[in-house]
Amino acid sequence: MPQGKTSHIKNEKQYEALVDKGMSKTKAARIANTPDAGKKGGKAEKYEDRSKTDLYNKAKEVGIEGRSKMSKEELIKALRNS
Repeated sequence: MPQGKTSHIKNEKQYEALVDKGMSKTKAARIANTPDAGKKGGKAEKYEDRSKTDLYNKAKEVGIEGRSKMSKEELIKALRNS
């Protein structure tokens, strides 16, 4: 990182590991910046068990374009690939 710039990555080690595994820098940064970055034990509800509204809101949160015209299945696919 160039001198004088500050990192906005909360968990640099996790970020670098994700990028090394081939993940996009954007997705790696989003994961590494979560409040519990690097901690295991999350019990997230499966996308298929969530309502379309919940999926839409998550898609909005991560910045998926075209979400308003997507079906539930399309939202799930977009979220998994973001």
